[in-house]
Amino acid sequence: MELLVLAGIARKALDQILRNPYRTIEIRSARNVIVIQNLKPGERLFLTYETPQDITHGTEGVIAEILRIERMEQRIPWEESDEREQTVCRVQLRLKGLGKVIEVSKEENMVKVKVREMLPHEMAMG
Repeated sequence: MELLVLAGIARKALDQILRNPYRTIEIRSARNVIVIQNLKPGERLFLTYETPQDITHGTEGVIAEILRIERMEQRIPWEESDEREQTVCRVQLRLKGLGKVIEVSKEENMVKVKVREMLPHEMAMG
């Protein structure tokens, strides 16, 4: 299956979705916010700890279905940034499975992967 990627997801968040199949995560990375804005509830995506440039054949991750997307603007204290706002997306996900990348491609500023679904005992990351 071909899926867009949320990259650089904290290992803690990936572990939590593996333990509880329903999880809401906050997306702040501009690259990941762009990915979320190109998806809608009911679609699936691939989440991985790896950074976008490190995703290759064999990268492992989580396959999840989007249940809900909420986009918000957050104010940033002026001491912390030259910008005053950042876009944050809260995404409610449902675990659908585990996957391993078999092919990587780029689509505009997004990473798209072909993923082979895996069984839990095949995963090295868990």
